[in-house]
Amino acid sequence: MISDLVLLHGWGMNAAVWTDVADRLAQDYRLHLLELPGHGESPFRKEETLEDWARACLNMAPERACWIGWSLGGQVALQAALLAPDRVAGLLLTASVPRFARGDGWPHATPIGTLGQFAEALDRDYLGTIHRFLALQVRGSEQGMEVLRRLKGDLAARPQADPAALSAGLRLLRESDLRGRIAGIQCPLAFIFGERDALVPIGVADDLEALIPQARIVRLADAAHAPFLSHPGPWSAFVRENLP
Repeated sequence: MISDLVLLHGWGMNAAVWTDVADRLAQDYRLHLLELPGHGESPFRKEETLEDWARACLNMAPERACWIGWSLGGQVALQAALLAPDRVAGLLLTASVPRFARGDGWPHATPIGTLGQFAEALDRDYLGTIHRFLALQVRGSEQGMEVLRRLKGDLAARPQADPAALSAGLRLLRESDLRGRIAGIQCPLAFIFGERDALVPIGVADDLEALIPQARIVRLADAAHAPFLSHPGPWSAFVRENLP
């Protein structure tokens, strides 16, 4: 029996990012490529909190499915599993963590100033800020230029994100913290990181192992923030190994 699989993209992007791996996954799963509030063709109804964003995605999701979330999409997927544990059969988070910003007891995450700079720049230069964010996602990857080209193409393939949704999403990246609740996740939980990720430093994987020792955590050498694009074969194999 084929399982349902929800895929959630990251901040500023849309469902087109999954195009290259969809054919691989469609052999084993029934895919549901959702879009975050205000991204692509998903309307923005002034969802402000992480719970608001998770409920919006749950409203579009099948009754029960495994979930894959990339970056901010992973944090939304975590929140969905906490809100509706009976509807999430498994979680696989790609370049995603329960808290993105560095803080007390969380020394290896993204400096909060980096996220704040993007928020400040968004009002001045909408498209330029997104393109700089994309460039940061591929920094350090051996396939960086090719992955950046594909990300820009995926961005152009769907409607532009609502600026208000982008602003709200950056605030979620700066402020959301699910570390105190992640132990309550009831379904199988796995993480995959790129060792060269400039947005989610690889050291955070060590912090996660201490926080949730029951989770499966894998590090991909030579990958940056979008390992499903730069390393689709190993990434897809990891999905099949960890999601029913």
